[in-house]
Amino acid sequence: MKLPEPFTWFVDRSLGRKIVDDLRVAGFNVEEHAAHFADDAPDVEWLGEAGRRGWVVLTKDKAVRRNALELQAILASEVACFSLGHGNLKAEQMAKAFVAARPRVERVLRRYGPPIIATVPAAGYVRVLLAEGAFLPKPRDVK
Repeated sequence: MKLPEPFTWFVDRSLGRKIVDDLRVAGFNVEEHAAHFADDAPDVEWLGEAGRRGWVVLTKDKAVRRNALELQAILASEVACFSLGHGNLKAEQMAKAFVAARPRVERVLRRYGPPIIATVPAAGYVRVLLAEGAFLPKPRDVK
């Protein structure tokens, strides 16, 4: 199953408020964490809801793909999750990375159905680690 277009981008609280504004200015249809969940909502809760609603998750929290419960939520809820390769960037740099990677992220979303786990390095390309429920033997870079 492919996600409906135009894509809706869910911005995890780990990215901060400024990135929400920057992505909206860049033309992203954004749903922000604070509009739907408490600040302390468990990741499995919002991941599950993002999957049910068909939202594309943007985060800088690499633990969502490593934590067993969160990974299970991504798989079970068929989430498309894109995390920054470097979580220590400033808000402006994070927004620029996602904006630069958007065409590649959308290419991935059109090519694969969820669940998807991918990273977005600051250079703006996309590294797909898991697509349609199968870990790729070698991560696939989309440039």
